[in-house]
Amino acid sequence: MRVNARFDGDAEQQLNYLAEATGLGVSEVLRTSVQHYYEQLRAQRGGLTHFAAFIGKGRSGRSDVAGSYKARLAEGWSAKHQGRAPAVHESAPPYAADAESNKGGA
Repeated sequence: MRVNARFDGDAEQQLNYLAEATGLGVSEVLRTSVQHYYEQLRAQRGGLTHFAAFIGKGRSGRSDVAGSYKARLAEGWSAKHQGRAPAVHESAPPYAADAESNKGGA
């Protein structure tokens, strides 16, 4: 893309300073400046900010999702674990069978 721009006053002085300080041509200073500005703005808007644009955009056809999400999560987890509590709630220590088999040995 070809760009034609006018720089007056402070902007012209700043551009000339950047070109002299870096040893780059004016076009390269402008390309680098745009890249830097782009990366800075993307970093500010990155992460969950982009994700937030999609929240609430789906159309499931259900009107009770907000009011019944806990029940729906419980149903899903129950189906996933087939009535068994997740492992983090089990009282047996890990490798209990190994500890029992090593008693009296060694």
